[in-house]
Amino acid sequence: MIKIFDPALKTVDLYTDGACSGNPGPGGYGAILKFKGKELVLSQGYRQTTNNRMELLAVISGLSRLKETCNVNIYSDSKYVIDAIEKGWVYGWKAKNWMRTKTEKAQNVDLWEKLLNLLDKHNFELHWVKGHAGHPENERCDRLAVSAYNGDNLIDDVRGDV
Repeated sequence: MIKIFDPALKTVDLYTDGACSGNPGPGGYGAILKFKGKELVLSQGYRQTTNNRMELLAVISGLSRLKETCNVNIYSDSKYVIDAIEKGWVYGWKAKNWMRTKTEKAQNVDLWEKLLNLLDKHNFELHWVKGHAGHPENERCDRLAVSAYNGDNLIDDVRGDV
């Protein structure tokens, strides 16, 4: 769950976006970590994936780079990611053995498990930003994601049902 920021910890900003050409189709993510005027830019393209998986992987890739517990401002235009955490849906899915309803399985369980493990290590605040609305870092992450899936360095999404 969301934890209050600790003033003794570093505070990092993480900007993220995922994109897909078709859904499913080739996809990519972009993420930018910012700390005290420095930034780390991350992106990767995939041969066949979904937009929601790319949105999740963008956040995972950024959080995975943090070497110590931090306060993290996470900026995303993905209601799927933001709402699932803020509204507690993902915690309910996990508590019900990754079922959304009695008959419907939750999707992207592999990535949700990774994300929840990473979030447990940090204090975080989620910030939804409207996509394609001029937010500089969100627009940049979108360009990174699109460039990644249009590039030559595409990898396979290891999930079996894509």
